[in-house]
Amino acid sequence: MFKSLSKSIFLLVTVLSVVACSSGGVKRISTDEEVALSDRWNDTDSRLVAESMMGEMLTFPWYRKYKIEHDGNPTVIIQSIRNKSHEHIPVDTFINDIKRSFLKEGKVDFVVSGEEREDIRTEREDQEMNSAEGTAAEFGQEQGAQFALSGTINSIVDSNGDQRVTFYQVDLKLINMTTNREVWNGQKKIKKLADKGFF
Repeated sequence: MFKSLSKSIFLLVTVLSVVACSSGGVKRISTDEEVALSDRWNDTDSRLVAESMMGEMLTFPWYRKYKIEHDGNPTVIIQSIRNKSHEHIPVDTFINDIKRSFLKEGKVDFVVSGEEREDIRTEREDQEMNSAEGTAAEFGQEQGAQFALSGTINSIVDSNGDQRVTFYQVDLKLINMTTNREVWNGQKKIKKLADKGFF
């Protein structure tokens, strides 16, 4: 009888576990919909900060001055945006949000930097040796950048045990590469309040 009761209990626990697991699930939602599961930096923060800061950048005098003195768009290289916050933030996603916010407006051009640039140069060398005549990308035709963008993401966390305030500050600056003049300095702050259940 004890064996039979043990089997019944085991079977009941197994069934309940399966039911509990199957009652959850995953559903697809719009990528534009904000889902705040915590007070951490998320994709919405990245996109909104990028759009806000890049929009502000274009209102500063450097942009009007450049458009008056030159044909075409200013060319920018992103040197580095460093994460100095208390958590892991995928900086590459933020950089891509910055580029997208500019490129979709068609007001600023970007040139690649770092490893990506070296990869392209390696590809160009390979084309020089292996591509059909007249189809290889030419050497010495790279577009130089007139401006360099860099910055940091910082954070401060304050908690009393029941609530936590997380503060993010993004600082970016744009440097004229010919003169080393800082032509724009932008700052964006985000503050999030979370109750104990969220941390």
